[in-house]
Amino acid sequence: MPLPSTAPRSGPVVATLALAGVTAAVMQTLVTPLLADLPRLLDTSASNAAWVITATLLVAGVCVPISGRLGDLLGKRRMLLACAVPLVVGSVVCALADGVVAMIVGRGLQGVGMGMIPLGIALLRDVVPAEKLSSSIALVSASMGIGGGIGLPVAAAVAQYASWRLLFWGAAALAAAVAVMIFVLIPEVPAAAKGQRFDGLGALGLAVGLVSLLLAVSKGADWGWGSATTLGLFTLAVVTFAVWGRYEWRTREPLVDLRTTARPRVLLTNLASVLIGFGMYASMLVVPQLLQYPTATGFGLGQTMLAAGLWMLPGGLMMMAVSPLGGKLTNARGPKTTLIAGALVLAAGYLACLLLAGTAWGLMLAMMVMNSGVALAYGAMPALIMSTVPLSETGAANGFNALMRSLGTSIGAAVVGVVLAQMTTTMGGHVFTSEGGFRTALVIGCVLALSSAAIAAFLPAPRPDDRFGRATDRSPEPAEADAAS
Repeated sequence: MPLPSTAPRSGPVVATLALAGVTAAVMQTLVTPLLADLPRLLDTSASNAAWVITATLLVAGVCVPISGRLGDLLGKRRMLLACAVPLVVGSVVCALADGVVAMIVGRGLQGVGMGMIPLGIALLRDVVPAEKLSSSIALVSASMGIGGGIGLPVAAAVAQYASWRLLFWGAAALAAAVAVMIFVLIPEVPAAAKGQRFDGLGALGLAVGLVSLLLAVSKGADWGWGSATTLGLFTLAVVTFAVWGRYEWRTREPLVDLRTTARPRVLLTNLASVLIGFGMYASMLVVPQLLQYPTATGFGLGQTMLAAGLWMLPGGLMMMAVSPLGGKLTNARGPKTTLIAGALVLAAGYLACLLLAGTAWGLMLAMMVMNSGVALAYGAMPALIMSTVPLSETGAANGFNALMRSLGTSIGAAVVGVVLAQMTTTMGGHVFTSEGGFRTALVIGCVLALSSAAIAAFLPAPRPDDRFGRATDRSPEPAEADAAS
């Protein structure tokens, strides 16, 4: 239950958790300016260099929900500090890397620390006064977008004018600073699920299923969607999740409480999260390429990586500006309204992008609209989750919701990547994605944002006493849950 208004000042806590989110986002965007040069820098092939991205995706997908559950069991502050360690170590390993293997190891370690975001959001429920909780959740949730928007141009500038290793040394220093702030400013809160056991078998099953699914989604285009490897991984994922789901449903203290996850309010929020993640990432693939494509194509704007990052920077800043407004809207009308509004604003941003794609100013304005929608939606989704799940499951539930968003971005990257790869034009002996390909990707993003709004419209209203766990602090006993099912 959130603290009463007489609790100590929560500003430093929220600022620390928001900076932790920004740090995690910076880790994800750090290598974007280096992608084209990684094969040369690491003396490897382009396919091997792609694992620098894939490794972080795979490890984060597995570790985020596990970190959330461990936060419920051991304490969220302790797990926030634990997540900071691999962020620092992974950054140092990348900074010192002299080959692709070391770089992949370092990026994998950075993925271990990505659980900071859901842990931080779950912690807010324990330490922030009720009247400030919605706006605090919105700000910390939006920090991923803020970090991405700010981190991309900074990383591009450093990569262009200094050594690429400086990027990772800076990331290590930032993660270390966050660790110190967490240690000094975040209060110790008793673990809500203290005494319960950790579901090791459930964690193993989830890891096998997620790695199989994410590998198939992220590498399917390279291996061939009909190849034996890709189809085998998809099959393994389906079988593993079926067995895992049956086990989790029957076990007494599961890694992910599927009974809670199956509640309409949680289930529909997670489905909307997948579509929002997909919708957000579609723009991140399209807009930078439109900005950087040669003007000779007739639709490219010929910007450098640094200039493209600067054109996209206001979009990241808009997330910072809009997130407090999302918190106020949630307080006034509820998180369901905020989620619907966010999805509709995201769709409006895609429409603006379709209409204004001919100029850098137009793309900048469209990104500002789209990121405003993402800020509203990302702030609403954890609020919806935490208004439904018991206190003993906030870390795990937020970790699972973060996983749903991540799955959305992974699937979005795969689907949009196929569209952009298939709809091409040839010019001067070079193959480019056609203008029709980019427009198709934007239309897909718009449709999925509208679909997310439609799903959110069916979210059931909470009970009057159900806000942020006041009526859900008690998990059902197994006998009660069995009877209910």
